Amino acid sequence: MSSRPSSPTAADAAMLPPLPAPPPAIRLLVPANIRHNSGGNVYNAALAQGLEQLGTEVTIQPVGGEWPVASKEERRRLAGLLTAGTSAGAQAGSPAGVPANTITIVDGLVASGAPEAMEAAAAAGHPPWVLLHMPLDEHPDLEARALRAADGVICTSGSAAAEISRRHGLAGVRAALPGTERARVAAGSEPPRLLAVAALLPNKDQLVLLGALARLRDLEWTAALVGSATADPDYARKVAAAVDRYGLGGRVQLPGELTGEALEQQWEAADLSLLVSKVEAFGMAVTESVARGVPVIVRAGTGAVEALGLGAETAPGPPDGAGPALPGAVVEMGGVGDSGDAGDGQSGDGDPGPLAALLRRWLTDPGLRAEWRRRALAGRELLPGWDATARQVLGYVAPKASQGGHSSQPPADGE
Repeated sequence: MSSRPSSPTAADAAMLPPLPAPPPAIRLLVPANIRHNSGGNVYNAALAQGLEQLGTEVTIQPVGGEWPVASKEERRRLAGLLTAGTSAGAQAGSPAGVPANTITIVDGLVASGAPEAMEAAAAAGHPPWVLLHMPLDEHPDLEARALRAADGVICTSGSAAAEISRRHGLAGVRAALPGTERARVAAGSEPPRLLAVAALLPNKDQLVLLGALARLRDLEWTAALVGSATADPDYARKVAAAVDRYGLGGRVQLPGELTGEALEQQWEAADLSLLVSKVEAFGMAVTESVARGVPVIVRAGTGAVEALGLGAETAPGPPDGAGPALPGAVVEMGGVGDSGDAGDGQSGDGDPGPLAALLRRWLTDPGLRAEWRRRALAGRELLPGWDATARQVLGYVAPKASQGGHSSQPPADGE
């Protein structure tokens, strides 16, 4: 009798687990004209790293053009990238130059203003996914066409996903919230240090923040507005002029865009951060702040409220039972010309009065400062990591390759 094992029968083969499919490769097309440290750029880079840690090959491909609505020639080149690709190793059934089993994801800033390119890719049988950081308010008709041609749409906040679904009647819009990196707990400063991390842009509304700070000159505090002064030089000059006009030169720093240890030093010194943008899909500066135990004030009606909610304690809630205990506060600031000097074109697109009043309360009430700090320290334990974001995105674009499960990356020690 032979000692060799018998060959498996058809019945035996049917009982064997299927061979795992090769993991997909991801091609992420991003705008080449956004060079400052924007939330979209940070998200894209962190997502790529998270996907690679899950064993997915990722290629980030900058796309030249004045996005979101580039020239006809730039949009034609985008169509070529989507339908032909650029890398070697094409196989049957994939665009020329793109390896088989490659999934293309296009940053919404590129895709939303180029519906012809998206439609051309769909007509060729290779519709890409769209990763939408913020709706394209100025061109909803272009955005609608582009998103309808996509294989799917992933928004970086629940509020943006809901708005896109409502605006365009799209079903199945997904959300993949930003993760948060590990960070050490901030030590703070004396007197209290206020920090706003955002490029100097009209939407970020640093002018209204300065209008509020101008009403607090009788109190002890310092502040830093950290962000690119080159993204919109005209607005950056208005911000610098407002600092001088309000007599805040000795209190408010404008260090420009910072990264690495220089940015960490700003966070280390912070006691409170602020994000008062007129529009935010999410606002990663909020969760970056909470990750360091620094409470945040955000503007009502923006996606930054959703970001602040990720660090909210569900129990116990506030004494009045109004809802979860936020690691900071939401302030209603209205629009241009609501009251005070907000309509003068110099102090921003809102009323600085409510923000000034809230800051005054925080600066003069040690108990409130301590409670907000406690909530922020508790909230940092609740923030998901970028591994969760990567799993979620991979689960959307390649469900069979998703490793499943939801995990959070705990904050670093350092209290």
